Amino acid sequence: MKEVIHYFDYKSPYAYLAQAATDALETHFECRVTRVPYSLHIGDFLGEAALDDNDRDTLGTRSAHQWRRVRYSYMDCRREANRRGLVIRGPRKIWNTDLVHMGFLFASSRGDFRGFHAEVFQRFWRRELDVESMAIVQGLMAETGLPAEDFPAFCAGEGADRLAALRSEAEDRGVFGVPSWWVDGQLYWGAERLSRVEEHLTAKS
Repeated sequence: MKEVIHYFDYKSPYAYLAQAATDALETHFECRVTRVPYSLHIGDFLGEAALDDNDRDTLGTRSAHQWRRVRYSYMDCRREANRRGLVIRGPRKIWNTDLVHMGFLFASSRGDFRGFHAEVFQRFWRRELDVESMAIVQGLMAETGLPAEDFPAFCAGEGADRLAALRSEAEDRGVFGVPSWWVDGQLYWGAERLSRVEEHLTAKS
């Protein structure tokens, strides 16, 4: 069975919108989807920002071009989310998703990750989840039926090592953004390229 490796970041609205279609790959093609977290360093390409309660940027380091791009991206994602009955509310800061990505790796190794995975995306984009809080991420694990007591130790050792190794492997493959898919040595980036992944699977099946 062919493997499709899907790279995602919980703080990417485009990755959120790509989840259902990625799930459908296993239904429509003879393939196995392996999800791999890839923590974006958004400041590297969109600058840094932090919004106060009145949506005013408290840092002031983004260029006008970067702000136009960011505003369009969230408008575009909200438009698509509305078509699918999803909620996307722009975050007030650039979150570090390393902890919750280690949560995904932990969940994948301890049981069925799907409930945790879905809840992280949904709650984060409703501004209902602090993905940088150990206690909150642990609580979500317990809520979705995962054994969470060993998670802090996992983060301090194996989890951090695995996340770093997966990032290095992804970048060796040319990954720079999400959502991305890797199949048969070919990289596809962006939700609009998912149809090309499907064509690839059809041609190779």
